[in-house]
Amino acid sequence: MNRIDHIRHEEKKYHDLCYQQYKLFETGSWLYKPVKTVMDLMGYFEGQNNLQVLDLGSGVGRNSIPIAQKIQNTSGTVTCVDLLDSALTKLQTYSKEHDVFEVIKTEQAAIENYYIQPDTYNYIVAISSLEHVQSEEDLKNVLHSMKKGTKTGGINCLIINSNIQEIDLHTKEELDALIEINLPTEHMIYLLKSIYKEWQEIKIEIKELAYNIVRNDRHIQLKTNAITFVVQK
Repeated sequence: MNRIDHIRHEEKKYHDLCYQQYKLFETGSWLYKPVKTVMDLMGYFEGQNNLQVLDLGSGVGRNSIPIAQKIQNTSGTVTCVDLLDSALTKLQTYSKEHDVFEVIKTEQAAIENYYIQPDTYNYIVAISSLEHVQSEEDLKNVLHSMKKGTKTGGINCLIINSNIQEIDLHTKEELDALIEINLPTEHMIYLLKSIYKEWQEIKIEIKELAYNIVRNDRHIQLKTNAITFVVQK
């Protein structure tokens, strides 16, 4: 198994378990509520009809379901893309429970292989998902596709992890971080700013985060500089 396959195998195990153990919008995990920035930005689209939203790496709908609830009476659509079929199956179930099944469209694909229709979306969201494409080259290609896929006046909202470290809490040993792309924070910011240079910057923020996860019965601390990057076309 090559490196990418190994990482994706481990990620699938971790996410499948998480989606089994925790229910969407219940306390106890990161599925508890949507990302505040993602929801706050919906204010930019107040009063608009037929909003087209793209959620890249949607998971079980932590952000896409609340977005769908906001636009369900204005004939908008949220297109949700995820690599994991387990996530999309749960997303469809949750979308029925939350009465937004008609508003949500699901597509199973790796983000780097997903074709984004040009000039189609008002709002593209990618939360902790772009660091999971296969290479830095793929990342650049996806960002360019996102730019092309955004309508004039539209917004791209990214949260992307950088400088990721994994530490075994028992032995204190630093492990090889199981993530496809792990760039230094400055490098990632430079890459984002240079690709989106002609767009208006709405918010750029770096947060140091640390949380504990269990992988293959090992207790691991994951440290990251999470970059919030919001721009308008």
